[in-house]
Amino acid sequence: MQASRYSVYAILRTPYSLLRTVFRTVFRAVFSFLHTAYRILLTPFPVLPSAYCLLLTVFPLLLTAYCLLLTPVRASDKPFISPTNWGGTGLIEIPTARVMQENSVRAGFGQADPYRYYYGAVSPLKGLEFNLRITEFIDIEFEDQSTAKDKAFDVKYQFLPEGKYTPAFAIGFNDPHGTRLYPSQYIAASKQIYPFDFTIGFGNGRFGDEPLPEQGEGFKLEIFSDTGDWLRDSNFFGGIQFAPSEKFAMMVEYSPIKFDEQTRDPAQKEHFRDPVSSQFNFGIRYKPVEWFEVDLSYQRGEEIGVNASLAFDIGNPLLPIYDPPYREDPAFTLDPAAARIERALYASGFSDIGVLMEDDALWIQAQNDKYYFDATAIDTILRLIIDRVPPGVEKIHIILTENGIPQIAFHTGRADVVDFQDNRLSVNELYHLADVKTDTTRGPDVQTTYSKRLFYGLKPSFETFLNDPSGFFKYRLGLSGWTGYNPWKGATLISSVEGYPVNNISTSNEPLSIPVRSDIVLYKKEDVALGRLLIDQIYKADHEIYGKLSAGLLEIEYAGVDAEVAKPVLSGRVLLGLSGSIVKKREAGQPFKLKRDDVKDYYTTAFFNTRVNVPEMDIAVDLKAGRFLAGDPGVRFTVSKFINGIILTAWYSITDTSDFTDSYNDGYNDKGISVSIPLRMLLGGDSKTVFHYSLSPWTRDTGQDIDHYSTLFDFIGRKVNILIDKDVQMIYR
Repeated sequence: MQASRYSVYAILRTPYSLLRTVFRTVFRAVFSFLHTAYRILLTPFPVLPSAYCLLLTVFPLLLTAYCLLLTPVRASDKPFISPTNWGGTGLIEIPTARVMQENSVRAGFGQADPYRYYYGAVSPLKGLEFNLRITEFIDIEFEDQSTAKDKAFDVKYQFLPEGKYTPAFAIGFNDPHGTRLYPSQYIAASKQIYPFDFTIGFGNGRFGDEPLPEQGEGFKLEIFSDTGDWLRDSNFFGGIQFAPSEKFAMMVEYSPIKFDEQTRDPAQKEHFRDPVSSQFNFGIRYKPVEWFEVDLSYQRGEEIGVNASLAFDIGNPLLPIYDPPYREDPAFTLDPAAARIERALYASGFSDIGVLMEDDALWIQAQNDKYYFDATAIDTILRLIIDRVPPGVEKIHIILTENGIPQIAFHTGRADVVDFQDNRLSVNELYHLADVKTDTTRGPDVQTTYSKRLFYGLKPSFETFLNDPSGFFKYRLGLSGWTGYNPWKGATLISSVEGYPVNNISTSNEPLSIPVRSDIVLYKKEDVALGRLLIDQIYKADHEIYGKLSAGLLEIEYAGVDAEVAKPVLSGRVLLGLSGSIVKKREAGQPFKLKRDDVKDYYTTAFFNTRVNVPEMDIAVDLKAGRFLAGDPGVRFTVSKFINGIILTAWYSITDTSDFTDSYNDGYNDKGISVSIPLRMLLGGDSKTVFHYSLSPWTRDTGQDIDHYSTLFDFIGRKVNILIDKDVQMIYR
């Protein structure tokens, strides 16, 4: 019986062993030849110009992929856009030239001892992919928990998509900043002969001969700064993926990683004293549904690896957004048209409604309390009123307000609205014929009804505090509630309370030399806190000049006065503004008490602000230049990507840190990322409430500003001509 079982095992084992031997032989021969050829080419040239070095790399990759992988079929990156162990698009350990689809996001978990990865990736623009990852070290003890896990980000750009006869080419930068435990810069080429996808690449650092040094602040890209060294240090890698169906795929790759020589890797001393058994990895992928995938791999000739990931298109609601149509009570059909329109608008999510019949014109003024997009609000009003407009009315004027301030004026004709409702006019044609203005400052002289002076709201709140010496992952989860009152036009009295039943935030760090934010844990560790208690006044003058003044408990840590002026120009393509604040620190744990004996009695800020809207790419670029909270002068750059209501944001600050006497702030550049998600994506109905999450260091004080209740740039938001047109096209596409 035992002999029989052994014979069956031997029969099953033979094809696998033969396949593995063939792959190893072919791959080793190809990559050894390429590697040797490059060493020969480089030997006579100890110092090479950067352009020549890059040419030596790119040309052979292109020539090899073109000659060996020629196919007359044009292919997209799908279905070969699955993640590696560490999150970037690729095979198992190596990247490919494939990238995620534009406006998609991916999150997952991978493990192959002694590494465990948590990652999240996003593609905000076509061909561009960002990956954030945390590497956890298994069975390795650390005295300082801030070093128990490594944080890193990776960037890949596909500068040449796959064509009919040409492969896709991508350049990647893994871990270019900070400690750089796992950095690499690489170039990769991928070509399909469907259902196969072939990849060959060339990279240094993790894929090269030598580990790269720590960078600290700034970014180190040897591929550009020291191209000769990058070329000499780099090794070839490659692999094949076979996808006979959309749900199943097999992989084999050659990984050049020399684990035993990566001396900066915390796992090297305990786990990789000798070379790994094999540089060939094998894996299978299974995707039971479009948004979920699980991978199983055999790596380094000895380790079993697993990888599971979720992938979604950004901006697609989890539940379809549905607003039930307004049903008028038959008893009201004989009421005056103005009363019927007011009642319909109030029932559909509007307040402060004014309706005026004047000659052949109908004027409507209303505040949009419900709809995330103002274009949706205008469309709703048009659909509600068209059957209730009395005969003789030929012109329709709609003015949307916010806290009594006119924001958008939409002027159209009744005939055009009827044609639009009957699908004889497209939405673009309707807006082309209409007159849409954002420089209006006055509405019709009419008494408003259904006023909504008092408002309130509740939303989830989740905050994370990473990499503290006392523990890598700290967080708090709870609710943020607010209530407000609008006493007069443009004014808001606002109070917010935060409650966190789940809260383990603490720190063993001491506040730094000018602790404008490095002491924030003292405030965040409170389970219940009074977040804000202030009055906010916004004024809109002629020519779209806005002003704002806030005073009171401005945020969880500071109280004082905050002022701002702003103006859109070039139809809203550019916003310009000035802002500043004078604040004093609040006492932690005592909501109405200000701190005494602080490092500074008062903190001041002053900024020149600019925002450039690029609607063609749904991107906004902000520049804030001036004096930051700790007194450090400098500039903050912010890039935001708008995707169907979701806003992805990244920022980077450069300031003069010479006034700081501690080593942590000296030379440090503040940076971070954030995401704003409208709750309409989760509720199945429209809503203006937004959930906000940001990830940035809490232990630095450079490049900081107060947390504003609102800014004029955000108040103006997408209420400018150039963005209204973009929203209309997006909503009705």
